[in-house]
Amino acid sequence: MEKDIESGPGPEGPRERRSTRVSLQAEVKLRRSGHHHFLVNVHDISPEGCKLEFVERPRLEETVWVKFDGLDAIESNVCWVKGSDVGISFAHPIYPAVFEGLVRRLAGR
Repeated sequence: MEKDIESGPGPEGPRERRSTRVSLQAEVKLRRSGHHHFLVNVHDISPEGCKLEFVERPRLEETVWVKFDGLDAIESNVCWVKGSDVGISFAHPIYPAVFEGLVRRLAGR
């Protein structure tokens, strides 16, 4: 698989991507350590991570758990923050077939 370079809101400037992100608009559950679940907007997703919109700014490298309908909560780490947009990296990538089904469900809302 070819790697894409995408410049964006990351604090270090350009970031190397393992796969292309899929743009979409959906709500998912998110939990921060020591807190209850709350809903956040997801703006794009790849098998390795996604971009979320937070109300309360998280810390870089903070561990969070994102819960998509039909999947177990996915442990993730905050890899960049810009304003209310936050990039998270999944601790383990989503399997390709599971990812395709997830995108279809999220895009169909």
